[in-house]
Amino acid sequence: MKGVRPYLIWFAIAIVLAVGAIRVMQWVRAHPEHVPGARFEFEHPKGWATHRKLMNFAGDDAACFAAFDRAKAGYERRPVVGTGQCRASQRMVLTGNALVPTMRPANAAPGCAVTAAMALWTRDVVQPAARKYFGRNVVELENLGSYNCRKIAGRDAQSEHSTANAIDISGFVLADGTRITLANDWTPGDKRSEFLHAVRDGSCDLFSTVLSPDHNAAHADHFHLDMAVRTAGWSICR
Repeated sequence: MKGVRPYLIWFAIAIVLAVGAIRVMQWVRAHPEHVPGARFEFEHPKGWATHRKLMNFAGDDAACFAAFDRAKAGYERRPVVGTGQCRASQRMVLTGNALVPTMRPANAAPGCAVTAAMALWTRDVVQPAARKYFGRNVVELENLGSYNCRKIAGRDAQSEHSTANAIDISGFVLADGTRITLANDWTPGDKRSEFLHAVRDGSCDLFSTVLSPDHNAAHADHFHLDMAVRTAGWSICR
């Protein structure tokens, strides 16, 4: 660029960088679901940072319950139980089914982080799959419980159930009363199985751990879903 003064070149570069920075900031404001430092809101779509935010809730009771408060989601906190590795301080029961279908039994009381993940799971995975395969929504989630102070079967590591940071889902009940269970409907062959497999596959980028009947015999009748905190944020889906 013969004849162009150097300061004009640097001025043009500065303008381009400034415009680029403004556009990046605008994009960040418009897409908080992709930004790890942006506050989690239930109204946000699922994004690149969603799993990390949900996982962080497992270690931040105040932030997790504040998200439910901002969403005006009715819930009851259950008393803290256990001590040490078996201390569960986030147990909660939703008082309506706006975010998560009615739980059966109703007293499972999974931790806040797991419940938050279940809300997005319901919205983005379970209900779309139910409408696709059956033309109606799921109204009840059958479960095998949440809090259980114990080791992982066959291992010395503590289970996420020890802090209620997990839930075992065994079945789904549709609005017309149709009941779909992992014990009876997992084997491929019809749309019930296709629904269950679609739900399992769609769960993998929300929860830290998803274990299904494909994992081992111990999970033949349920999905194990948890929000285990892992340093690199990786997840397990089997």
